Amino acid sequence: MCCDKYVEVDNSMLGLQSHWDATYAGDSANFREHGRAGEVWFVTEVMSVVASWTRNLCMGVSQGCIPNLSDCKSESREQVEKDLARWRVLDVGTGNSLLLQELAKKDMFSDLTGIGYSEGAINLAQNLADHDGYTSINFLVDDILETKLGRQFQLVMDKGTLDAIGLHSDGPIKRIMYWDSISRLVAPGGILVMTTCKSAKDELVQEVDEFNQRRLGSSQDPPKDYPPFEYLSYFQSDSTDVLGGVGAQVVTVAFLRG
Repeated sequence: MCCDKYVEVDNSMLGLQSHWDATYAGDSANFREHGRAGEVWFVTEVMSVVASWTRNLCMGVSQGCIPNLSDCKSESREQVEKDLARWRVLDVGTGNSLLLQELAKKDMFSDLTGIGYSEGAINLAQNLADHDGYTSINFLVDDILETKLGRQFQLVMDKGTLDAIGLHSDGPIKRIMYWDSISRLVAPGGILVMTTCKSAKDELVQEVDEFNQRRLGSSQDPPKDYPPFEYLSYFQSDSTDVLGGVGAQVVTVAFLRG
């Protein structure tokens, strides 16, 4: 989710489920009538780059190659691919499922799930994935702030969902709820990959540090998983074409779950 194309919309609307229900109802009608996906949050080129970068990062982490550390296991690419095929992958606020489709194209991840709180969005995502031949992707209606998911994932991805949450009138409170919830979904040793056009890398890292400090302050003894998240890596997409607008800086930041 994100940014420039909606400059004419009151920002607070972007944090409301009613706005997205209406948006995806229109996109679904457009798909039924014309076979088109409707508005694309991030252009396909950006999502392809994010998927490739994420795949390479996961390949490294699966071998113990954490950025800034040199202790890596020596495994064949075939073994690494077998390991990643067992990873459970979650896309939070999946929208039109474009990111999951790009990950599926990499022929590495097989257990892919997309969630969103708008039933219309999930129906559209399912229809688009089926139409494009990605029938094995799972889609569920689920609100990340009150998630009912009963399992954890080795890779959790967010492309602008936190951006939209922050635009709600209760954005600061909901962002705290977001981090509490997302931390329960990322499996120990798993990776959280955030793609944003509303925050700089250092701003996201600071927000994660604040969450880590809240977790530490809520317990008399340091939690076993402290710190919950550690900064891994980031990149800034070359393309700044977002939602049909030009000028937004798209940043992707990865964190490792403790």
